[in-house]
Amino acid sequence: MRILIALALLTTPAHAWEFSPTPICTLSHSESGADVQVTYDNATALYAIAITSPDGWPGAPAFSIRFDGARPNTISTQTFQTTDQTLTVTDSGFGNVLDGLEFNSTATAFTQTAAITVSLDGAPGPVQQFRACATAPIA
Repeated sequence: MRILIALALLTTPAHAWEFSPTPICTLSHSESGADVQVTYDNATALYAIAITSPDGWPGAPAFSIRFDGARPNTISTQTFQTTDQTLTVTDSGFGNVLDGLEFNSTATAFTQTAAITVSLDGAPGPVQQFRACATAPIA
């Protein structure tokens, strides 16, 4: 029985939030229906969030992210781009996005015609590592 449980766990995809400091500060998460990647590039001083959906992102005039949980918030922009199945927002400040990811339980990315909800379970630690990376002095 233990072997069956171990095999089941090995074949189940991991849905963890992960942080990597190289080549640029990167926070990533994948689950069925969505891939999320948040980056900070010291060379350009820009943050970006890229959300990939297997269904793509139909054209829309605005994009929003709603965070539900302990610190609910909704952030909207008309400045974004879509390429293939990925929607990307780039900006010089991401405090509200990082707060949303760190302090809530779900995030729903949406336009007028499409929506994706992802779990934020396990996000706080990697978000804190990402924040430290993004504010670290350049060597």
